[in-house]
Formats: sequence, C-alpha cells, structure tokens
Amino acid sequence: MNNRPSDRLLHALKAHGPQSASALAQTLGTTAVAMRQQLDRLHAAGLVAYDDERLGVGRPKRRWSLTDKGHGRFPDNHAGLTVEILRGVADVFGPEGLDRLIARRERDVLALYGARMADRASLAERVATLADLRSQEGYMASWSREADGSFLLIENHCPICIAATACQGFCRSELAVFSAVLGPGADVRREEHLLHGGRRCTYRIAPRKGDSAPEATGP
Repeated sequence: MNNRPSDRLLHALKAHGPQSASALAQTLGTTAVAMRQQLDRLHAAGLVAYDDERLGVGRPKRRWSLTDKGHGRFPDNHAGLTVEILRGVADVFGPEGLDRLIARRERDVLALYGARMADRASLAERVATLADLRSQEGYMASWSREADGSFLLIENHCPICIAATACQGFCRSELAVFSAVLGPGADVRREEHLLHGGRRCTYRIAPRKGDSAPEATGP
C-alpha cells in the first residue's frame, strides 16, 4: 500500500482495530469532518463498515472497521496458489510429506532469525528484533513491555493466513520458532489468534522465574 490518505486510513484500522472518526482524525492528523468524508467514500467502495454503539444516554457512538474487502487490500502472499500447493503436497505425499515441508520451513526460519539474534543479549533486544523481522515479512508487528515485566508481541496482519487456515501446522511451527529464538529464559504464549476469531495474533512473552527482566521499554 502507498501513502495516500485512504491507504493510511485503512492501515490505521488494520493496525488498531475499530475506531471512531474523531479518533482516526487525531491519529492521522486531520479534521473529523475530513475523516468522515473519507470514511463515507471508503464505505461506498465496500472497504469499511460501521457499528453504532449506544453507551448510556445520548447519540450512539459510531465505530468504523475494515470489511473483508478492506482486509483484502493487504498482501496475502498469493494465498490461493499457496493453498493449492499445500493440498497437492498432502495428496501426493500424505500428511507426513506436509509435516516434512513445515519442518523444512521451520529450520530455514530458525536459521534466518537465529543469525539476527546472535548479538542480542537481553530478552528485550530479542523481542524487538523478532518484531522487526516479522514486520519485514508483512506481519505488521509491534512490541511493548508491560507493567508486570512481560512483553507483548502483536501481529496485526497475517500474510499466510489462508495457508495457515488450510494447514494449522504453520501456526504451531511459528510458536515453536518464537520459543527457540527468544531462548530458554522466556515463556511464550499466544493470547489472541486470527484463526480462532481474534482480530490479530498476540503473544505474551514472560521471563522465566529465576531470570531477571532486562531494563528496556517498548517503542
């Protein structure tokens, strides 16, 4: 996506979820009137939809979100072809062949991520590097350090979502990769999952008991 106002608006909804026109205007540095006009145009194009939430007395609050068509504006790594190939592998080589394919991808990703983690001593540095790597791959990733000393890794987009829907072994493999590259001093747990109704995928990363959390803050 480029830097047109409409694309920036779609990106904001993808990254932060449903929002009001005034909140979007503040985020994108424009007026509420201009934002409503832009939202009306995107609504007419079928890219966004709204829900009116009634919170007590007064006018309901309108919150905007992406439609399926809006989500489709983000890259999906040629999802249809990927699913077709996965089905072909399963048909020709059976479940064992598909497992071998996932294991091979896991080894390749581990090698790539591991090379970037080589000089990252603290858990905070490793989480930050992992978020950067995932963003480069199209996952729209970010991270933060929470008040309890744990870290939260957020992936607002899944470029392999269709493939993962066809074969959830990819999701299990990614969780294993995260645990491996973040090291034995970290517990990694998925909290939100796109394939189970979540708006995004989030991972809670906590230092294991006995390991001290590094002094660092998220971006």
